Amino acid sequence: MIAVGQKAPDFTLPDQDGKEHVLGNYIGRWVLLYFYPKDMTSGCTKEACMIRDAFPRFEQVHAHVFGVSADSVESHKKFRDEYQLPFPLLADPEKKMISAYGAWGEKKMMGRTYMGIKRMSYLIDPEGIVRKVYEHVKPEVHAEEVLADLKEFAA
Repeated sequence: MIAVGQKAPDFTLPDQDGKEHVLGNYIGRWVLLYFYPKDMTSGCTKEACMIRDAFPRFEQVHAHVFGVSADSVESHKKFRDEYQLPFPLLADPEKKMISAYGAWGEKKMMGRTYMGIKRMSYLIDPEGIVRKVYEHVKPEVHAEEVLADLKEFAA
């Protein structure tokens, strides 16, 4: 996992439309990089929709939002269209970027241990430095939590 104060690892990944995004191109803006397990699942849909509903407030503070999972470009397109998500969903089916950020690892559910994508986020400042790591994201409050942190950092 990348620690607060470290430079965020650069990446180049396609979004739901096949357009490539490079983290380095967003220098000068805040970036919320949120990792989620799977398109169209209940927790992931709730988190995406909460960010969607708060999105105008992210724009007001010049923060760019990326959702990231191992789902395909096609799956992301369906997810984005179904829920009218106004931000890019990045596809990392090889899990290279997901692993680089420490979002791939051991998970436990109902007594079973398995490998999967952890629901976590990084808030990256305009210089490309990680300012906050959200290790245990609660989908229903995450957008408000990040917006509160952005307001605090801007003060």
